[in-house]
Amino acid sequence: MTKHATPPPPGEKPAPPAPPPPPSWRHWLLPLAVLASIVLFIVLPGTKGTPTETLSYSTFLDRVAAHQVKSVTLASDGTANGSLTDGKAYTTVIPTQAGQDLLTQLRDAKVTIDASPPGTSFGTELLSWLILLVPLAVLGWLWWRMSQGASGAAGRVAAVGKSKARVFDTERPSTSFADVAGYEGVKAEVTEVVDFLRRPERYQLAGAVAPRGVLMVGPPGTGKTLLARAVAGEASVPFLSVTGSSFVEMFVGVGAARVRDLFAEARKRAPAIIFVDEIDAIGQRRSAGGALISNDEREQTLNQLLAEMDGFDPAEGIVVLAATNRPEVLDPALLRPGRFDRQVTIPLPNQFERQAILAVHCRGKQLDPTVDLDALARGTPGFSGADLANLANEAAIVAVREGRAVVRAQDFDAARDRIILGRREGSNVLLPEEKRSVAVHEAGHALVAALCHADPVEKVTILPAGPALGATHQIPLVERHLYPESFLLDSLAVRLGGRSAELVVLGEASSGAANDLAGATDLATKMVRELGLSSALGPVGYPSGGSAFLGEGGPQFTSRPFAEQTQAAIDAEVARLLRQAEERAVDLLRDHRRELDALVAGLLEHETLDGTAVYEIIGVPAPRRPAPSGLPPVHVAAGAVEPGGGPNRAGPAPRPGRAGNRSAVGEASSRDGTAPAGEPVARRTQAGPGT
Repeated sequence: MTKHATPPPPGEKPAPPAPPPPPSWRHWLLPLAVLASIVLFIVLPGTKGTPTETLSYSTFLDRVAAHQVKSVTLASDGTANGSLTDGKAYTTVIPTQAGQDLLTQLRDAKVTIDASPPGTSFGTELLSWLILLVPLAVLGWLWWRMSQGASGAAGRVAAVGKSKARVFDTERPSTSFADVAGYEGVKAEVTEVVDFLRRPERYQLAGAVAPRGVLMVGPPGTGKTLLARAVAGEASVPFLSVTGSSFVEMFVGVGAARVRDLFAEARKRAPAIIFVDEIDAIGQRRSAGGALISNDEREQTLNQLLAEMDGFDPAEGIVVLAATNRPEVLDPALLRPGRFDRQVTIPLPNQFERQAILAVHCRGKQLDPTVDLDALARGTPGFSGADLANLANEAAIVAVREGRAVVRAQDFDAARDRIILGRREGSNVLLPEEKRSVAVHEAGHALVAALCHADPVEKVTILPAGPALGATHQIPLVERHLYPESFLLDSLAVRLGGRSAELVVLGEASSGAANDLAGATDLATKMVRELGLSSALGPVGYPSGGSAFLGEGGPQFTSRPFAEQTQAAIDAEVARLLRQAEERAVDLLRDHRRELDALVAGLLEHETLDGTAVYEIIGVPAPRRPAPSGLPPVHVAAGAVEPGGGPNRAGPAPRPGRAGNRSAVGEASSRDGTAPAGEPVARRTQAGPGT
């Protein structure tokens, strides 16, 4: 094993250099040839030695009578030519009425008479040649095309098993580790592998061997492929990049052939790195022995990959990097030590990493001094790196839409609302009674959140955006990883605060609470069924399953691991928790009816209130974030996420969802952002009526 990458073997022909451009004088050859042809066509007929005289028929007869015509050649078309006694040539046209009299006169004048046989015209000759040659030319062209198609098909068949990997040997991507903000531990793991290939002697002294593979797992958008591109940009060894789907083909054996070809190419360039993106496309669990349905092509591809990574003839000097969002579906034989020795989890970024990621994505943008990246990082919990890149781009688009080149803090707020709620449409105008209902609903959410120990309120608005007719934003003071039962109960009360405000002020509920009810029911179900927070069921947990990083993906249709009586007990406990949360919210709102009415009036007047104004109207002090490093406390006018998990952080929060919407007929649909059990929710928007 050497320090530097070895060039490909001599068997591989290097790409020939591009030919030099032709000289400029070559462009004048065709016009000059055409001009010369025209000149020769005009000049050559006049260079003949014997002049030709054209005679009329009467003149011809006079010359014959004067014995000045030496010979005549008669043609079938009436033309005649010959020579005079003085040596000159002549041509004339003899009328058809001349007949035998002309021949007698010519014979008497001692003129040599000759006759030319009738011949075909040039057009007739050309047509006959075309009829003869065109079929031969067509047959020859068809034969050539068939031979070319056969050779091309043979080449395509031979190339089916070729790997579709993109090789970065001398030309590498411009991405570097400086473009990957945060994730210092992950970068250290990957950099160590690269350093092992570049300087193996350091590790050989301690008897260490290079890991065969590193598997990067995490939610979508956290930068797994970006990190691989940074490795390709930083590495001093060849880097072969391929996607898992490029091995999937209809024909059995093609995927395995491509795996063999991929590792053969890597061996030629060893030491080298192979990156397989979305490896779950070929690395899924193989079928059990008695399975009725199997995929021979995928299983053969996986078997070949297992053999190449740690088989009878293991590949030396080759490290495989792979990325996936679904590690739970991978075959256990692929995950064992010796194949993928390391599994690196790339979670959603924390607050400090989000600030660093925002700084990377704000490069090249003119930011107003009012833009505080630390505040933006606090206000975007649960955003992935891709979400933050989209946030920065949307903020720049908002600035351009308003005719500015400088991005302000208000642009980032509008971009965040655009991502979470959707586009704000000016045509979505509410009726006066609907506007008041929305204000009551959102005021209920905000008031209950301010009076409970929930996350503080950042902003309340009754302006429609996307499917939501109003929204209450909350962000946490600090990022949580554990959620006590009291916090979860407060969250249930906040979710039902909008419906409770409608009952207190309007005397009846509306369809606008559909999203709140769905989210509260889901959270209460997780508390009872998965987190063991029910005295009736006790410390038992029935996880709903699903992907660790992609969420549950909808309702579970598999059989439940508990009896029908247990399901009935779960339903009773969920209903009890929701009733208690609603009663608590109703009691709080009735006890603070004056503050509720003031908050409703403020929303109807201003349509949007920030967190500071909300707490001033309610008359309670705004929460303050604990000061780091002994600094004085910092005021936070913001608010919140909604928890959905418990003690175990089984995985990151799902991608934030929108608030629901209410259709024209009054029915409500919902989409909640609550995380599965054991997972904290990244962001939470309390939906207004119509959400």
